[in-house]
Amino acid sequence: MGPNCQLRARREATPSTVVPTGHMSREELAEAVNEYLWKTTGTRYDLDANSIARYERGKVRWPSRHYREGLREVLGVAADSEIGFWPTRRGKTKPLAQPNSAIGEMSTSVDLSVLAGTYVETPVPTRAGWTDVEHVRAATRVAAMSENRFGGVLSAESAAGQLRWAGRLIEAQATDQVRRAIFEAAGNLASVVAFSAFDFANYGAAERYFQFALWCSGQGESWPLRANTLAEMARMATYLGDLDHALSLIEFAQVRADRVSGTARAMLAVVHARLLALNGRYAEARIAVERADEQFAGRDVAEDPPWLCYYDEAEHQGSTGKALLPGAVETGDLDIAASRLRAAIRLHDQHYPRSRVFSLIRLASLTMSVGDPHEAVSIGRQALDGATRLRSKRIASELHGLARVSRRHSDITDVAELRQDLVASGTDRH
Repeated sequence: MGPNCQLRARREATPSTVVPTGHMSREELAEAVNEYLWKTTGTRYDLDANSIARYERGKVRWPSRHYREGLREVLGVAADSEIGFWPTRRGKTKPLAQPNSAIGEMSTSVDLSVLAGTYVETPVPTRAGWTDVEHVRAATRVAAMSENRFGGVLSAESAAGQLRWAGRLIEAQATDQVRRAIFEAAGNLASVVAFSAFDFANYGAAERYFQFALWCSGQGESWPLRANTLAEMARMATYLGDLDHALSLIEFAQVRADRVSGTARAMLAVVHARLLALNGRYAEARIAVERADEQFAGRDVAEDPPWLCYYDEAEHQGSTGKALLPGAVETGDLDIAASRLRAAIRLHDQHYPRSRVFSLIRLASLTMSVGDPHEAVSIGRQALDGATRLRSKRIASELHGLARVSRRHSDITDVAELRQDLVASGTDRH
């Protein structure tokens, strides 16, 4: 058994109530758990810093029920697995079937309960090298591609399992250069897991994984990872309606922009533009989009970190079109954003179906608001067809948004039918 990096990372991501700007110490965590248990059970418990240290070293993988409950509550997690706790087996287990059993007999001797609490811990090397870094990067590529093709629901859990292994890899011996690369790769994977959780509306888990990614960016001295993580956190805050916090996050992300690639500067400028537009600052948003266009045109993809492979021409057109949407609706000028969204729809390939569906929904909503409602129906039908293959809470939300803007034209038969189908289908996209 290796160390419990998840528990330690979550503790270190929790602010101290004693030391300003510091993180929670082991002693402070133990005292907080004891206090919680006293208030909820009326029983005194004696958890101490030494016990927390044993948990973090992996010496104890399944503390008592009360201590697990207290740790979950204090650290703000919903499941034991989020802080690295898994049931351990005691004693011998009965074989599932005799070696000479028939296949049919074997299939009826087990059910899904066999998976409850099952956890296979993959060995972690005692000394890490570049091959291990590439393993984490490869797992991240697979997780990110799956997340876009099918939605976060089907991707988060498997990617979280990969992240547990990557978190334990941090403890392996390595050169300074390899160690920094491991932190960056693990942080990137954490960010993918966070965005997957965000996609199916588990915002608490998303926030925790984002915080872990930020911690990794600091440990690995990676300004590009820091900027990317803050930008994704800004996207989630925007989606949740906290525009002021989102604006602060994206402005923090742009600190030391000279240390990130041209592609990254373009992406950051687009997120900033979107927030300016949502705050009614349309002229400033247009300027920010123009700056993003300049950065994108002058980019050198050889300078990009692995996680920016998604930000191609299609993504740039879709993101800038999204950023300009509020101004287009406000002024009634369809062309401000529509041409960019059309370009994104045309350019997105089969690897990014969710991105294409987002652009279709946004173009349909814009056209329904300030254009031809019959054309909007045609675009909306394409979006609805693409959405049937995705499991995404954000897609569901956008579909309901299209249904809302369609209400103004509900006297048109094909619009009314589209709206009915949108409402019905949106309930099954998560």
